[in-house]
Amino acid sequence: MKAKLSLTDAEEAMLAGDEGPGAALAMRIVKAVAEVMDAPRLLEISCAHIDSVVYYGQAGLDFGERLVALGARVRVPTTLNIGLVDLLHPELMSLDAATASAARRQMEAFRVIGGRPTYTCAPYQLADSRPRLGEQVAWAESNAIVFVNSVLGARTNRYGDFFDAAAAITGRAPDAGLHRTENRRARVVFDVSDLSDDLKASDAFYQVLGLVIGADTGEDVPAIVGLPAATSEDRLKAIGSAAASSGAVALFHAVGITPEAATLAEALQGAEPSRWVTVTPERLRAARDRLGTAGCGAAIAGVCVGTPHASVAEMERILAVLDGRRVAVPLYVNTGRTILAGLEERGVAASLRTAGVVIVVDTCTYVTPIVRQIRGLIMTSSGKWAYYAPGNLGVEVAFGGLDECVESAARGVVWRDDEIWR
Repeated sequence: MKAKLSLTDAEEAMLAGDEGPGAALAMRIVKAVAEVMDAPRLLEISCAHIDSVVYYGQAGLDFGERLVALGARVRVPTTLNIGLVDLLHPELMSLDAATASAARRQMEAFRVIGGRPTYTCAPYQLADSRPRLGEQVAWAESNAIVFVNSVLGARTNRYGDFFDAAAAITGRAPDAGLHRTENRRARVVFDVSDLSDDLKASDAFYQVLGLVIGADTGEDVPAIVGLPAATSEDRLKAIGSAAASSGAVALFHAVGITPEAATLAEALQGAEPSRWVTVTPERLRAARDRLGTAGCGAAIAGVCVGTPHASVAEMERILAVLDGRRVAVPLYVNTGRTILAGLEERGVAASLRTAGVVIVVDTCTYVTPIVRQIRGLIMTSSGKWAYYAPGNLGVEVAFGGLDECVESAARGVVWRDDEIWR
């Protein structure tokens, strides 16, 4: 039976316009989505992450500027996702003037309504933007959604543009989907126990595993058994980002690692899995090769890493692999402006630039034409970048781990350890 949505007196007042026309518009959006989801009530959220910042066309700009005109303001701490332009390094952009202007206006609109101008797809990398286990939040941007659900154990649905801003303005989200404990139960188990330690030591493994899980899982919640206990947040980030690109994964459980999966039984909430998938090297190789067939020694024209935005550890790793060398082809790395500020203070950013690394903030090289002028093969360490860039940018892609991509940038050809995939 369809649930009837019940609003509190405060929510009814917001809907009626008591807090202004901007809040009323936002509440109408939240109410409509909640009714579609059969939510019995709305939940108060502690924070939000808005993806509507990136300019894809006039509708997004109109929406943002409409909120400004109506006097809307966010009522919970709200971070902003990437836009279409790098505001700190505009010289990198090759957008036409009209598009660049519209993109800047859209980024500014969401700042004016109270969003924090973080302009990053990885707000979880900011120490003051990490919700705690069990907190109800409303996050958009696919990799951020998976990370906050899986690695931090906060609760959000896979929210999209326009609703994300409405949730931030009202401070509400539907009491449905992954906000509810029973819907966070794992249903499909992926077993990587028999894969070699050498393969699990490679960054590339986690990206490819995510692509396999996303393609196989659809919207179900997967659990993974057999990952190393010390699997880093960056590698969990890679799994989630890739799984959200090849499928609709919004939450995964890594048994013994993520906070709702101390044991497989906990991840399954005491039930039996609907399927048990044993992941083989052959399946991983096939998934990897679908990202690009260029073999070792193939000439590359550039390298793009940092999708999702690179962490401090990943930026430092790039510098360590280069070990005083300059890159032979352009190496672009996307990161957040807050991360960059810390690297500037410590001199790491200057060292990276001396090595020829191009640091991009506020956006990502797979959504904006920073590298469109490059002709030839582009290598990436990101399953998400490899999945979307060919269609978005019309480029040919080679894939490898972060270390392999940086080494390839230094050599000017694909360098990869293919033995670990056998």
